[in-house]
Amino acid sequence: MGHAGNNVIPNVHFRKVNGCQTGRHNRVFMRTWLDQAGRKKRRANNRKAKAAKVFPRPAAGNLRPVVHPPTQRYNMKLRLGKGFTLAELKEAKIPKKQAKTIGIAVDHRRRNRCAESLQANVQRLKLYMSKLLIFPKKSGKKGVKKGDTPRSELQNVAQNTLREIIPVPKPDLRIKARAITKEEKEKSAYKTLKKARTDKKYLGAKLKKAKAASGKAEE
Repeated sequence: MGHAGNNVIPNVHFRKVNGCQTGRHNRVFMRTWLDQAGRKKRRANNRKAKAAKVFPRPAAGNLRPVVHPPTQRYNMKLRLGKGFTLAELKEAKIPKKQAKTIGIAVDHRRRNRCAESLQANVQRLKLYMSKLLIFPKKSGKKGVKKGDTPRSELQNVAQNTLREIIPVPKPDLRIKARAITKEEKEKSAYKTLKKARTDKKYLGAKLKKAKAASGKAEE
């Protein structure tokens, strides 16, 4: 059959019948998920094998801090961070070199921006240390070092298989309505911030003046 002019050769496959795709032709567009159950079983077996390999250490690995994600959109949530800051370890009285040897992740780049997050992670560290059991590296009395847990307490120890080792607390986002107190009405957030900025601005001058005054008093 001839065609008039230099046009595109018709290449219609007629996959649709009466406006809908037939089952015989649209199989190529379907994506099956027949291995869902098999993959689930494989993941479970891999978790069990990993836990058995690292026993008696926690299956999740190192203990990590609780942090707020960046940006205003997500900063009300809580998640696990990379590692504890040096300030948090110092507050919890844990040497930074020892922390890595007892399953505590350390991040020397992270900084604490507020006292609340610092104390929250310090409490997390203290709770971990209160439950920590340290197995001696070698058998016999000579293999036991200072700080190791007595062998009598190491019988039938259960492995920690939780994802976060210590669960991440869920913040209470809803605050129950209450009446505004008299102190809150009298207090001004603007004045408090203004005074803090002023004190910061003139702190150097005040220290310089006090130092000069103390020098004159000594003379």
